[in-house]
Amino acid sequence: MARRKKPLDPFASREASKYGNPIPSREYIIQLLRKAKKPQTYEKLLELLDLAGEENQEALSRRLKAMERDGQLLYNRRGGYIPVEEADLIRGRVVGHKEGYGFVVPEDGGEDLFLSPRQMRAVFDGDRVLVNVTGVDRRGRREATIVEVLSRHIQQLVGRLFMEYGVAVVTPDNKRISQDILIPAAELQGAEEGQFVMVEIINQPSLRNRPVGRIIEVLGDHMAAGMEVDVAIRSYQLPHAWPSAVEEEMQQMASQISEVEKSKREDLRELPFVTIDGEDAKDFDDAVYCEEKKQGGWRLYVAIADVSHYVRPGSAVDEQASLRGNSVYFPGFVIPMLPEVLSNHLCSLLPRADRLCLVAEMEINKVGKLTHHRFYPAVIHSKARLTYTTVAALLNAIDPDLDSEHKEIIKPLKRLHELYCVLRQARETRGALDFDTVETRIIFGENRKIEQIVPLVRNDAHKLIEECMILANVAAAQFILKERKTGIFRVHGGPNPDKLVDLRQFLAEFNLGLRGGKSPQPHHYAELIKLLQGRPDMYLIQTVLLRSLRQAFYATENTGHFGLALEAYTHFTSPIRRYPDLLVHRLIRHLCSSSPKEAIDDVALGRYAEQASMTERRADEATRSAVDRLKCEFMLERVGEEFDGFITSVTGFGLFVSLNEIYVEGLVHVTALKNDYYRFDPIKHCMHGERTGMRYRLGDRIRVKVTRVDLDDKFIDFALADKKSKEKNKKIKK
Repeated sequence: MARRKKPLDPFASREASKYGNPIPSREYIIQLLRKAKKPQTYEKLLELLDLAGEENQEALSRRLKAMERDGQLLYNRRGGYIPVEEADLIRGRVVGHKEGYGFVVPEDGGEDLFLSPRQMRAVFDGDRVLVNVTGVDRRGRREATIVEVLSRHIQQLVGRLFMEYGVAVVTPDNKRISQDILIPAAELQGAEEGQFVMVEIINQPSLRNRPVGRIIEVLGDHMAAGMEVDVAIRSYQLPHAWPSAVEEEMQQMASQISEVEKSKREDLRELPFVTIDGEDAKDFDDAVYCEEKKQGGWRLYVAIADVSHYVRPGSAVDEQASLRGNSVYFPGFVIPMLPEVLSNHLCSLLPRADRLCLVAEMEINKVGKLTHHRFYPAVIHSKARLTYTTVAALLNAIDPDLDSEHKEIIKPLKRLHELYCVLRQARETRGALDFDTVETRIIFGENRKIEQIVPLVRNDAHKLIEECMILANVAAAQFILKERKTGIFRVHGGPNPDKLVDLRQFLAEFNLGLRGGKSPQPHHYAELIKLLQGRPDMYLIQTVLLRSLRQAFYATENTGHFGLALEAYTHFTSPIRRYPDLLVHRLIRHLCSSSPKEAIDDVALGRYAEQASMTERRADEATRSAVDRLKCEFMLERVGEEFDGFITSVTGFGLFVSLNEIYVEGLVHVTALKNDYYRFDPIKHCMHGERTGMRYRLGDRIRVKVTRVDLDDKFIDFALADKKSKEKNKKIKK
């Protein structure tokens, strides 16, 4: 019998260039399976592909397993392979919820799929899965069943050790993981009940079996000083220790800047640059100087530490900086993106020291328009390390001794302030959004316990530096776009269309409107915010406006920044603490270079942008978790006390209330709203009683009593203090 003709793989040449013993490509395997129109066994595929020999057979087996792992193929119970799309399955990532249920976020976009608590027993938050849509739940959400777990996200986790009827279990600190981890007696490592421990997962969860782990690190008592940071670092998998390769690179780095390197740069050491930062700042990555132009307007120099000179692509420190993505600022503790020898020394623009910088030199006209910009490497010599408080005092001339000490820089500071006033007016003219929010600072006493939580006061010096940095970021974005269409940009989209409908219904309750139709612009938001000034319900309406907007993120294509009302924006000014800024520096240096240029890898830029957006969210969640735990510890001794506060959020399960003066938030659960049945109105952001007509609305001021503090769940429960506080709330007609 004649031998069957060997099938032709259209991707054979590519496979041959990659492998010494090439086998059929993934694309061709999928093509064959589609043509077969039914699942094919491994043996049948060997026959269809005409593969003989042990080496080829083993290679095909590995390829099929890899395709199964990557979610391209499904291996069914009868031993057959089928393309995932043919099986009508969806690939996605699991997002857990503290109540035990979860969702699958499809990789190809589309609506999230609901996972019941039973389905969630088989997975952890972050696992990659194949699911089948099985129906719609009672709330109208598409519900899914897990067909296969493609990859496991969590190999280690942190939690507290407890004993349940003689069995050791660890309750994860990450509340998106609702399963406790069983710990065999032989794997306790001497840990004691109640302690925080680090666990390595031995057996992943399944529908029938709980996850099993072993303790690999005992962190200590749950009330120990600094434990909130130790736990957050491990819960959110924050890189925090420097690998030996980074240590070696830092040891080899010169501690001083060579004269040869200085000579290659523009020399700006005679200009009276200054740094302006907070009192407790340790790294100074930006310095400023401003002068008047003879023909009117200003010339502004923003000098940013030239991190790209020290951190080269592919180095060990660059790899770590990329993994970290940004510095993480916990109260009283920082995980830096760069080692201290860089962040606090070579790349810190210390006073009276020569430092290498990348300078944005900008010209601004009398109405605050950026008319020209130039970027170049330079060497500067900062004349002073100023604080916001000092600058405010110098601008107001309230201390003659202080004025005398800084007489060399007072004139440039006044020019800076003049420019700030013009830039501020330009900001208002273009319609940038200014939400009146309160930032706080934690003051610690002994043993790292909260002594006080105080609001941060922003003066003109804060705003002055902010406007200078925004202008430099705009100039950097414009410079990149002049040379190429893609880069690294900070983008912020307009309002979410679905939330816009709800927002307009909400505003109608107050006889207010948002102009702009289906596509309101920043100035439409800005004019509404301006109307709210002085109104008692300003906080309420402003909060709802803010929640209608999307989150900012990093992207390779510029789509503008809605909140700042800017056509193009990036991050250029903080390469010590943000990796995207370092990438922007490299991009600018690349575009400025006169030497032959290598092609820029836009695919790699896209990966970096996505990674940076993720690490930013991760840092926010980690710091919020640590702060929440600290605040719970702070409130432990205040159970039973009463406080005045206001409602910051209304949900179907209760009212979130922020306490005046101490800036702590807790929940009045709906079950604590007595003597009535309360319905939640998501459009009006309120709860109202069916019988009494009592209404609790976002922004309402109420008095509450602290009833319970849960350190493990980082939750504080309130109850309404008394009937008098209820009577202060408005009634609505039935």
